[in-house]
Amino acid sequence: MKEGSKSFEDLKLTRQILNAVADMGFEYPSPVQQKVIPKVLAGHDLFGIAPTGTGKTAAFIIPLIMKLKFAEGVHPRALILAPTRELAIQIDHDISKMSAYYDLRHVCIYGGTGIKTQSDKIIEGVDIITATPGRFLDLYQREYLYPRLIKTMILDEADKMMDMGFKKQINRILEIIPPKKRQNLLFSATLPPEVEELSYDFLEFPVKVEIEPQGTTASTIDQCYYKTPNLKTKINLLEYLLQNSDRFKRVIIFTKTKETANNIYKYIQRKVEANSRVIHANKSQNSRLNAINAFKEGDVRILVSTDVSARGIDISEISHVINFDVPLIYEDYIHRIGRTGRANRKGESITFVTDPDSHHLQEIEKIIRQKIPEKPFPEGVKVEATEKWEKSLTDRELDKIKRKLNPDFKGAFHRKKRKIDKKRKLR
Repeated sequence: MKEGSKSFEDLKLTRQILNAVADMGFEYPSPVQQKVIPKVLAGHDLFGIAPTGTGKTAAFIIPLIMKLKFAEGVHPRALILAPTRELAIQIDHDISKMSAYYDLRHVCIYGGTGIKTQSDKIIEGVDIITATPGRFLDLYQREYLYPRLIKTMILDEADKMMDMGFKKQINRILEIIPPKKRQNLLFSATLPPEVEELSYDFLEFPVKVEIEPQGTTASTIDQCYYKTPNLKTKINLLEYLLQNSDRFKRVIIFTKTKETANNIYKYIQRKVEANSRVIHANKSQNSRLNAINAFKEGDVRILVSTDVSARGIDISEISHVINFDVPLIYEDYIHRIGRTGRANRKGESITFVTDPDSHHLQEIEKIIRQKIPEKPFPEGVKVEATEKWEKSLTDRELDKIKRKLNPDFKGAFHRKKRKIDKKRKLR
């Protein structure tokens, strides 16, 4: 199905790019590619807002490759900053494919692995660097990088960078790269105040490209949720869904914490499918890359992850995203479910919602400007009784939410704490 009325030939791309695009199986440019590529080729600074899975990576890589044309000198001429290692690696992988018919040198640099291999590649000569902010500054401070010749700078997933606390590092990088005659591109799926502020400092008279209103989820994703009273019932529901391998062909399960991710992974291995994988920040870089590659190649059907991978996996065949936990950073919901429904394919996202999660779900619905439909709880799934420890945590969380919404609210735990304090004073 055509994603737009134009063809790639209409965008006046070089034969080398057209050949690379054809090799990758792309027939028509997506709307974001149609709007972004001509503007970047014309030399404009650009502020792009588009949901994940819309083809924005190709939208900035294609004109960048066309501008650089061939290997030149030793020092980098373009820098792409990404918030996570996974996303940086994915961008560099796409550069490899799209520059297949060009003589361009590129390197991906990120933390969590040895610095020597990366520094050696830079010393040999490089045209495009894709980097996480911390590792870029590390290599610069060790004098492996000479950034004075960088003429194109791209910030991808700017909203996630702000969430992860990279604002100081980005400002430092902007200080060491000459602003004169530099083209700047900024991409974000959402537009929180921090990103808007960054755009004023980073961009000069930018063209704004907004494919859909910020916070919009891809139309190819069917969203729903199940009300689940407790952890054990969540696990029962998860097992029930995953048993249907014909429907759930390739699945990412997102959790809030590393501990939950590990526990879910072990349970799936025992009860559903031994050949599954888990990735989170405590896993080594090689372990994470191996898990993602196995998932990408189809050797693994189920991948359990924290939000570390929500922006670094670009696989068009993912059938389902399951939010075992509702994300507390609401914008992360958009990026989680954006792992499915990619490349104009249909996908489905399913969220497990406890009583305290209902508030967070409502806030997510405000951001995406649509209601997420509730599905009837499957009859074949056992609903467990809530244990005392979990009931206590749930009550505390509900009190916390009510207090946030109404500062005058005095919950049961507040009254209990005051009584305990009085007893301590009497003693």
